[in-house]
Amino acid sequence: MSFFGRGQQQAPSQNLALMVQEIDLTMRVFNNLLSTCHRKCIPTEYVQGELNKGESVCVDRCVMKYFAVQTKVMDFQKNQALQQQSMA
Repeated sequence: MSFFGRGQQQAPSQNLALMVQEIDLTMRVFNNLLSTCHRKCIPTEYVQGELNKGESVCVDRCVMKYFAVQTKVMDFQKNQALQQQSMA
């Protein structure tokens, strides 16, 4: 489901543009998450083929915190947009 244009009828070209924009945003969030948690939790010299327990726990916590922050930022931006709409 798309976050954009929910409940509104739009032309197919607009829908496609919004879907591409949403996919691009999702990919950027995922890539930022991946690089941030990898840099923070996994040493640059690989000793084992798989994550050890400490690295795995670190990655789990990092992902959880990353999404918590993303949720707060999205809520803040949503509230800002609603305030601007109510002032207009």
